[in-house]
Amino acid sequence: MHIGIAGAGLLGRLLAFQLASAGHSVEVFDPAPGPEAPAGGVYAAGWTAAGMLSPTAELESADENVFALGLRSLELWPTIVASLGMPVELHQRGSLLLAHRGDEGAARRVVDLLKHKAPEGHAPQLLEAAALRELEPDLHGVAHAWLLPHEGQIHTVQAMVALAHAAGAAGARWHWGSTVDRLRPGEIHTAQSVLAFDCVLDVRGTGARPATQVTDTSAGFTPGVRGVRGEVIWLHAPHVALQRPIRLLHPRHRVYLVPRAGGHIVIGASEIESEDRSPISLRSMVELLAAAHSIIPELAEARVVHTETNLRPALPDNLPHVEQEPGLVRINGLFRHGWLIAPAMVEQTLQKLT
Repeated sequence: MHIGIAGAGLLGRLLAFQLASAGHSVEVFDPAPGPEAPAGGVYAAGWTAAGMLSPTAELESADENVFALGLRSLELWPTIVASLGMPVELHQRGSLLLAHRGDEGAARRVVDLLKHKAPEGHAPQLLEAAALRELEPDLHGVAHAWLLPHEGQIHTVQAMVALAHAAGAAGARWHWGSTVDRLRPGEIHTAQSVLAFDCVLDVRGTGARPATQVTDTSAGFTPGVRGVRGEVIWLHAPHVALQRPIRLLHPRHRVYLVPRAGGHIVIGASEIESEDRSPISLRSMVELLAAAHSIIPELAEARVVHTETNLRPALPDNLPHVEQEPGLVRINGLFRHGWLIAPAMVEQTLQKLT
């Protein structure tokens, strides 16, 4: 088939790689200047994500479908990464939930909820102090800890770049600097031309909504999409040995720490209900770094490499949605679950297409 893809974020790159590898003729349209990590401006949410593959932890706000998609994606990611031809850091060592003394109420609510929603074998496992020290010797001052054994992480920047290059090597054509103005079944409209395809895949995230409010969705807009702000801080801390993602449970927010190659640690907050793309605020910076320092005191000598903000695409129920009609498939609303569920969603989409 001749397939057009609107959007070169995580979903667009995964779809392009899988479809081109299967022998289809694939063209991808995106306003970004190229496949590499952006230097600024508006760019795909996949670049900013920490890359936690956490089906159990996400049950705090997700449903059983997201959990199932996450488990399937954990099975798919090793095969995908192995076929990309470029190094991509991928680990499945589990993750930790932590809480300070005095925050037991907030922590217990989350842990009890996960125990209620998670299938047998996936519930949080209480860790004694000695067991926690064995897993993560650099953690200090933690009163409560739980292990989520069936979780992992992926280096999002490495994966985004590798997917683009692998898809190109498989024959996908990239139209960088090309904004999709509108689309219809079998058609993609840009400022330069109208192109015909056997099928069009719309995976533009927040870019799938109009710049101004309209009531006519026949132009290919996705109604109800909103952006949810995420903020991350990159630290360089080669003296800190962290083996797996960590979530610090707090009465007001969730703070996560994710180790990456080269002595880096990504620190972030799960979500902020705002569509502000401006740089990270002083309040967020102080709260995130103070929370990280409270469980790893050695981070006091870490260096702040850079900060990022971005908007995750979310629908009113914060759950992913696939809409399909002849000649057109729309996928949106991956919210903060993109890296967790994208491979399984792509797998399901391709099964319906082919």
